[in-house]
Amino acid sequence: MNNPNIRKQYGLWPSPISPKRLARGLNFSDVAWDHDGTLVWRESRSGEGVLVVQSPDGSAPRDLNSDFAVSAGVGYGGGDFTVGHGEVYFIEKESKRIYRQSTSAEGAQSGSGAARPITPAFGAAASPTISSDGRYILFVHSYERKDSLAIADTDGKFWPQKLVYGDDFYMQPCWHPGGERIAWIAWNHPQMPWDGTRLQMANLHMGKGLPMPGEITTVAGDDNTSIFQPQFSPDGRSLAYVSDESGWWQIYLYDLGTQERRQLTTTEAEHGIPAWVQGLRTYGFSPNGKAIFYTHIQNGVGELWQVEVASGKNKQLSLDEQYTWFEQLAVHARGERVAMIASGGKTPARVITYDEKEGAHVWRRSTSEDLHPSIYTPPEAVTWQGMDGEDVYGLFYHPRSDQYEGIGSPPLIVLIHGGPTSQRGAGFHPDVQFFTTRGYAVLQVNYRGSTGYGRAYRDKLKNSWGIYDVEDAVSGARYLVAQGCGDNDRLVIMGGSAGGFTVLKALEDFPGVFKAGVCMYGVANHFTMAADTHKFEERYSDTLLGPLPEAAEIYRQRSPIFFVDQIQDPLIVFHGEEDKVVPNAQSDAIVETLRRNGVPHEYHLYAGEGHGFRKAETIEHFYGAVERFLAEHVIFA
Repeated sequence: MNNPNIRKQYGLWPSPISPKRLARGLNFSDVAWDHDGTLVWRESRSGEGVLVVQSPDGSAPRDLNSDFAVSAGVGYGGGDFTVGHGEVYFIEKESKRIYRQSTSAEGAQSGSGAARPITPAFGAAASPTISSDGRYILFVHSYERKDSLAIADTDGKFWPQKLVYGDDFYMQPCWHPGGERIAWIAWNHPQMPWDGTRLQMANLHMGKGLPMPGEITTVAGDDNTSIFQPQFSPDGRSLAYVSDESGWWQIYLYDLGTQERRQLTTTEAEHGIPAWVQGLRTYGFSPNGKAIFYTHIQNGVGELWQVEVASGKNKQLSLDEQYTWFEQLAVHARGERVAMIASGGKTPARVITYDEKEGAHVWRRSTSEDLHPSIYTPPEAVTWQGMDGEDVYGLFYHPRSDQYEGIGSPPLIVLIHGGPTSQRGAGFHPDVQFFTTRGYAVLQVNYRGSTGYGRAYRDKLKNSWGIYDVEDAVSGARYLVAQGCGDNDRLVIMGGSAGGFTVLKALEDFPGVFKAGVCMYGVANHFTMAADTHKFEERYSDTLLGPLPEAAEIYRQRSPIFFVDQIQDPLIVFHGEEDKVVPNAQSDAIVETLRRNGVPHEYHLYAGEGHGFRKAETIEHFYGAVERFLAEHVIFA
């Protein structure tokens, strides 16, 4: 078995990446510093959010507690916790209350550090942020479809107070270091946060109770400009934010005294990301405010950069080349150390810190990393011509093995991301490596409408959902076949949510191109989606398809449920019983027609799962089922 020239059928190579291995991996969602150098991060274990505390003395990390799952409940979640003054403030999964707990192990052992709620079990909270003096906590609150910014005292003595309300959505609240001013992002239907948002600011009036806001001013943004992540400078003189007014998400600085704006980044690259969840960050000030650390995304590859605030001089920071994707940057308040979640094409996700003198230090790994990196396939950025001649982008992965050589051209899996306003970047993707180590080639399609390639590219999908995403998946597969990188007779299309919609549409509109489809919780009926989905996305289709009732015929033409009879190719469908974003009735209807028409198919409905699979047993079963289905209907067909 050590002979690298053993010839074996592509798609059937024995792989060290088993379904069980994927199921046992960790997912990291956020990382934060306390002032003393304590590092806290959130990791997901079989769907349960756990906070882990790393003391500044370098001793072994420990779980904050064993009693509470940490998960915010506004929209898709995110903004689960914050840290300050020796305390962690987190949102408990079931009650959606904000809890407070000491980061000190001694406090926990003595009982004085036990978690206690500081807000009532009323609605849902997200994105807690602490005032510089530690007295107040600002957060996003949602109750009965009404969102607002609210404030509470950190001791939990007063009933929380609404500060700002009237807009449909709020995110990313932040405090001025002086404590007398706040800023936040707001927007309204039908805009999504990557379509148009406003950066707003208000002074606070201090009284006997909780502070109250004065006049609200809009600093930047409108219905056609996306603003992201406001943050005051450490000296309190400026407000930084990300805006796509230039056509790319760039970092700007707003002088609070002169009210002048200055653009700090200019490269045609993305320095912001679509705000699908609360609490996202792509940059942070150095402690003295003289520099900003930020992520730089270009052609699907992420890098860590720094800009000098005074001169505007930008430079890339020298991390190990194994890292090509960075998330949730957090800068330590007493030293120019940056904490983040980092990964690469051949490097599973890690919680790391970085400074220029000592380089990168790993604090937590998402996998055991007992497999040699040589088994993994790095991504290659590819560009091809869409059916109308426009450029389309993606990331391609060759099949890879140290032991086997494939026979002929490899089967090709075309992976479609969700959203649809999202992106597959050059980080580590366990699903991709699961397939490439078995002898599949993989194309991650960043079709027109994806983020990462500028505003104009992102806007291509407006009124064209179900057209460009489908055509770009098909043209991408054909391009790779023409390059000898895929077998025309063994093409597969796979995706979840909006990506699942593209799977269904591709099988309907281009029968026979793909020999099988893998659809996870896919959108099948745009009418019922508009009526049944959650608040965050209930007007999303206004821009992707058009507003109802005027666009009713477009909704019908683009809804796979009305054209299921055109599906001829084998299809395996997965859904969660508790999915509130795409109710499982959509998959039920698709599968019923497949059954009636005698189309080869499987349907797996998972109890206790929602929109996306999180339980270890579900993930293990999912990958096992996909592997068996493709072997039967693609490899041996």
